[in-house]
Amino acid sequence: MQAFIHGAVLAFGLILPLGVQNIFVFTQGAEQPALRKALPAAITAAVSDTLLILLAVLGLSVIVGEVEWLRITLICGGIVFLGYMGYSLWRTKPEAGHSPNRGGLSVKEQILFALSVSLLNPHAILDTIGVIGTSALRYTAADKLGFTAACILVSWCWFLALTIAGRLLKQLDGTGRILVIINKCSAVFVWLTAVWLLLDLMGWSPS
Repeated sequence: MQAFIHGAVLAFGLILPLGVQNIFVFTQGAEQPALRKALPAAITAAVSDTLLILLAVLGLSVIVGEVEWLRITLICGGIVFLGYMGYSLWRTKPEAGHSPNRGGLSVKEQILFALSVSLLNPHAILDTIGVIGTSALRYTAADKLGFTAACILVSWCWFLALTIAGRLLKQLDGTGRILVIINKCSAVFVWLTAVWLLLDLMGWSPS
């Protein structure tokens, strides 16, 4: 039980801070015409986190940090995808009301963008799987299983909760104006993240 609680608290602490991944999942919950249509983004983000957690616990996360070409590839891919995702968010203009025919990102776009913000940010990867991987070293057998299960459970619950929160905001925003503002702010945040990755690639990151 101690390992499970440790995993839950640790995972929640890592996933709670504002980030591109959280913003994207929340935005899809608010943007899609129905809750189920926003699930691809949430499920993809949760599956991606599950994969990273498993890699961390298995000790395979060091590959990302030690292989330079892989790190550079991740950064370049992340910059491209984040730039395009910011553009898509910026040009999205929710309509007033609750018409079921309203647009939004397709299932394919949701999956692609969710994968990009989850797996193409090397710093997010190293922070998440580095902390979880290191913490998992103290556990063995059943305790490690409980620790891992807690981390994964928190991830799935969090992304589903974000989607529902976005949906609730949509129901409160009958004019669609709040969603427009959120989309614009999200796009700017996504672009800033892309710029930060570019600066890091060029060796100018303050970190």
